[in-house]
Amino acid sequence: MNVRYLALIGLLASPLHAQGFAGLGAEVEGFAVPAPGRGFEFPADHGAHPDYRIEWWYLTATLTGEDGRDYGAQWTLFRSALAPEEREGWQSPQLWLAHAALTTPDTHHVAEKLARGGIGQAGVTAAPFEAWIDDWQMLGTAAEGDALSALRVTASGEGFGYDLALRATGPLVPQGEGGYSVKSAAGQASNYYSQPFYEVEGSIRVAGAPLAVTGKAWLDREWSSQPLAADQTGWDWFSLMFDDGARLMGFRLRDGGAGYTSATWIAADGTPTPMPPGALQVTPLREARVAGRDVPVDWRVVLPEKGLDVTVAAMNDQAWMTTSLPYWEGPIRISGSHSGRGYLEMTGY
Repeated sequence: MNVRYLALIGLLASPLHAQGFAGLGAEVEGFAVPAPGRGFEFPADHGAHPDYRIEWWYLTATLTGEDGRDYGAQWTLFRSALAPEEREGWQSPQLWLAHAALTTPDTHHVAEKLARGGIGQAGVTAAPFEAWIDDWQMLGTAAEGDALSALRVTASGEGFGYDLALRATGPLVPQGEGGYSVKSAAGQASNYYSQPFYEVEGSIRVAGAPLAVTGKAWLDREWSSQPLAADQTGWDWFSLMFDDGARLMGFRLRDGGAGYTSATWIAADGTPTPMPPGALQVTPLREARVAGRDVPVDWRVVLPEKGLDVTVAAMNDQAWMTTSLPYWEGPIRISGSHSGRGYLEMTGY
């Protein structure tokens, strides 16, 4: 095994493996921790925060091809730190991990890359914005305004690839109270904001010629040093894009009991309304056998304050990410009080 991956593989063998990548945020002395009232500074916060333990740039896109079929694309870059600093060369304590996926109604394609910081193989710059690992890239293309308001996103793996142009039609949205997103009753939290208003044009490739696609996309930016409590075994995360223009981010962190739920309702104009813990209700409706385990792939999602009562159903039950930290991630269809499309991520199953 290449020596530059050894430290990262050691992290992946952690007892917190079942929690997903967020489990790597176990407290380590010297790292910064989120605090309420911090707010955000742009464009600086679009870049990396090496004094925090973990961080990610997480894009999901619901797409429709010129063939009339639905597709989903994921592009994610994770950063994990061995120490709260950055250094040039092989002594850098910053480790990078990336996932790309393309989901069709019949197939799910996955690729993974790993890199060490400090040698130019992977990283993020805030202005001009660029996030990359090897030849996978998320490149800011905006001539003016926010650095994330226009992006070009590319990735490829065995049997698949995509090249997508994104244009934001709404504002950046803080999650939780002003960007302070609480993950447990004990107070673990992250700094968290989203751009949930991208329109997408581009092309995908699935074992053949490029196929033109259009659709919508959602980018999450999150960083912390200790986001999950020790008794939390994983999470169920929903990004819902409704046909009337509203959006919902919601998650449940499982703890063996009722779990901890949080949500932000986002109006069509981008105005966020953070919901109190427990306001969001999520109930599994159907399980599928996926990668040798039972995974809930259809859910009821209820938010009484906003009159929301919907069923979300997986486009492809088998959207399993066969990566170093395995999890389920795929596009969903929404029906009920609201209609639309979105994405579901589930870790710890």
